[in-house]
Amino acid sequence: QVQLVESGGGLVQAGGSLRLSCAASGSIFSIVAMGWYRQAPGKQRELVARITSGGSTNYADSVKSRFTISRGNAENLVYLQMNSLKPEDTAVYYCNVLAYYDYWGQGTQVTVSS
Repeated sequence: QVQLVESGGGLVQAGGSLRLSCAASGSIFSIVAMGWYRQAPGKQRELVARITSGGSTNYADSVKSRFTISRGNAENLVYLQMNSLKPEDTAVYYCNVLAYYDYWGQGTQVTVSS
């Protein structure tokens, strides 16, 4: 059974940094991409950043130049380095693995205080 476990969320002041990690356990075949989404209260879930199996990345406009997505040495690890955090980055962040199936983590809360 596949599980995605996120870590690294928390409370930080505006301008600070956090690094989110996601580890996938279980067998996942044919990974197309790994990514991070977020959902703020009252808003729809949105893509934050994604990295394909080939290493291509794309980011939401709101986080470009501030966030960096990367893969770990092991195929089942993905990170999100978040710098210059803003209060509007406050949300629950979800790890996603797009493969033959679509897998989701349970989310980690990121709160940025002004």
